[in-house]
Amino acid sequence: MKSRQPLSTLTLGAIGVVFGDIGTSPLYALKEIFNGHHPLEVNQANVLGLLSMVFWSIMVLVSIKYVIIIMRADNRGEGGSLALLALVTEKASGAGLKWMVTMLGIFAAALFYGDSMITPAISVLSAVEGLEIIAPTLTPYVIPITLTVLTALFIIQKRGTGLVGMFFGPVMILWFCVLGLLGLIQIIQHPSILIALNPYYAFHFISNHPKLAFLALSAVVLAVTGGEALYTDMGHFGRLPIRLAWFAFVMPALVLNYFGQGALLLNDPSAIQNPFFLLAPDWALMSMVGLATMATVIASQAVISGAFSVARQAVQMGLLPRMLIIHTSGEEEGQIYVPFTNWTLFVAVIALVVGFKTSSNLAAAYGIAVTGTMLIDTILVSFVMVLMWRWRLFTTALVIIPLFVIDVAFFSANALKIPDGGWFPLAVGAISFIVLTTWLRGRKLVNAEMAKQSIPMDAFIQAIDEVHRVSGTSIFMTSSKDGVPSAMLHNLKHNQILHERVVLLTVQTTDTPTVKNEERVAMQDLGKGFLRLVVRYGFMENPDIPKALQLCEKLGMHFDMMSTTFYLSRETVVPVKQKNFMLWRAHIFKLMSKNATSATDFFRIPANRVVELGTQLVI
Repeated sequence: MKSRQPLSTLTLGAIGVVFGDIGTSPLYALKEIFNGHHPLEVNQANVLGLLSMVFWSIMVLVSIKYVIIIMRADNRGEGGSLALLALVTEKASGAGLKWMVTMLGIFAAALFYGDSMITPAISVLSAVEGLEIIAPTLTPYVIPITLTVLTALFIIQKRGTGLVGMFFGPVMILWFCVLGLLGLIQIIQHPSILIALNPYYAFHFISNHPKLAFLALSAVVLAVTGGEALYTDMGHFGRLPIRLAWFAFVMPALVLNYFGQGALLLNDPSAIQNPFFLLAPDWALMSMVGLATMATVIASQAVISGAFSVARQAVQMGLLPRMLIIHTSGEEEGQIYVPFTNWTLFVAVIALVVGFKTSSNLAAAYGIAVTGTMLIDTILVSFVMVLMWRWRLFTTALVIIPLFVIDVAFFSANALKIPDGGWFPLAVGAISFIVLTTWLRGRKLVNAEMAKQSIPMDAFIQAIDEVHRVSGTSIFMTSSKDGVPSAMLHNLKHNQILHERVVLLTVQTTDTPTVKNEERVAMQDLGKGFLRLVVRYGFMENPDIPKALQLCEKLGMHFDMMSTTFYLSRETVVPVKQKNFMLWRAHIFKLMSKNATSATDFFRIPANRVVELGTQLVI
């Protein structure tokens, strides 16, 4: 999908966008491992053991699991939990299996929102905290500066990622070069640190200190946060550029920096107060704070853009109501802005910075959402291995069981953080899950209720011979391909007329990211001037009905907007208590329905060609 651009261009773009989250982890990972909520003595055995755990966590969870294995499970080039969900449900057989897979995918998407709130807060705050190393008297300014940077970041979102995107690549390339260089300088001075590459030191630490090793996992995971973003952002750049950038540039830079910090700690244990910034010479500290701040802004930008993409996918897949989605670029379809998501994230991020105050406190809240998402991705990709790749169960088990055990260990260790702040992403995830599943269930009940009130289309067509027909075209938007739309029944009841040409238009979302234009529209002649038109969109696309109607020219059907009227049905939900839908959820669904973006705006229909007719539904 992105192959028109040179591999070098795509690889540079991937460095600028995809690796921001994991690329800024060195700012706080080792500091938190030794000096966090479960502090460890800085001695040779601990440094070598934990550094080995960090290295092999990166290798197994990021390099092997995501870059080599899971990135093979692309949905027509797209990645991410919802793309993986669509891929699996397409092949899953049996209602029980589909239900389980759907719930897992939805919960992974819900956890992503908790993660997308914490990432900007901890990243920018940890960068600005470098001011404390320069001068302790600057400590009172850390939070105000952090809030200012984050506020500016969210304000410019409406301008589009293209505004800051042009700086992404160069800044992140400089960032990773500096990471590698600073680490290399320390490694050259203390080359013995490289023995931590041997997994023996990780196993030795775990076997001698199993309890400490388990507790340390909750901080070690900070070194791999952002690994799941490699899969999520695959659709923007493709599998090969991301793999090339990771193995040839990003991973070596990260490993060099972590080992450089380890060498510094062996030489000067007091450097644990902030080993990342203390790698740099005194004269470069202010520049490092500035570069780190830019890098964390870029990491935050990538997460925010990811939240926009997930919101759009959720709307298209029927997990969220219609919402305003603004395209910020006429050239890049992936550059979108979702105001509701943007400002919801902004309020949460500002509250996190003010409430937790330090990156160390935020680290307690970080990790639980990431490890939860990683665990679910492992389960979902196991279905892909069996259902799509046709792997034998034995082969699948050989790969999945070790990954599953590792994911469970990381998730369990992070579960200990729940009282210290880990509750926040879980709470956000739980609320998001309730919202997503409430909308999914509510829409099913609404469609079922509307189907009950409908009458067969064939019988209706046979019974309208006496109805007065007027010139022009009427298009009735309907979510069902069966029965008479309620808007048509209301129109006939009140106006007692029908147009010469009546089109029943249904918009369908496919399990694929995009749909080719030649497969976009399908038309069926029902007789007596009635046509059924189905317009198909991928879950990564935004509907544009007027543009889709232009595609009907190849089917021999012309639509003149000035003589076409769109009839939309606006449902008013009346919640009642029933067994299969709790009353409180029905009220949530009613609120969501009431605040959904109008179909006119969402489908880009000219407002002066629309007639809305209301219908009341009891659910």
